[in-house]
Amino acid sequence: MPNRLVNKADFERLLGARPWARSAHFAVHHVSAAPLRPIRPTKAVEADKLSTGPAPSCPPPVDDLPTAWWLGCVVPKRHARRAVTRSLLKRQVRGAFERHEAALPQGLWLVRLRQAFAVAEFPSARSAALQLAARTELDQLFTRTAR
Repeated sequence: MPNRLVNKADFERLLGARPWARSAHFAVHHVSAAPLRPIRPTKAVEADKLSTGPAPSCPPPVDDLPTAWWLGCVVPKRHARRAVTRSLLKRQVRGAFERHEAALPQGLWLVRLRQAFAVAEFPSARSAALQLAARTELDQLFTRTAR
């Protein structure tokens, strides 16, 4: 089971990378790296009381390869208006990633919904047809992505 991405900087780094693969509705981005550590801001009051500033943090070594998978999903409201649909698509993304995880290289992964599913074809917010269509498309996408 992959870890979940939560850091905004990791999402921005992945969205800045070229997509590895695209399908009619989804795009997959990958960066072979570990997630950035969240930087906690220091309180201004504490910095004023100390005679020295906070200790400088060293960047992570360049040659360290990731040892796990981290997954993030982006399902914007403009493509899936209802929360039920967004949740369904995120569950399908996580399930497809878990099925194909062993064949994928380790690192940061992001699956982005880039186009809405046609409302005329899938009028229900959480229909079995939408679930099957998303699952099939994601399985095909991850099969192509596993190089």
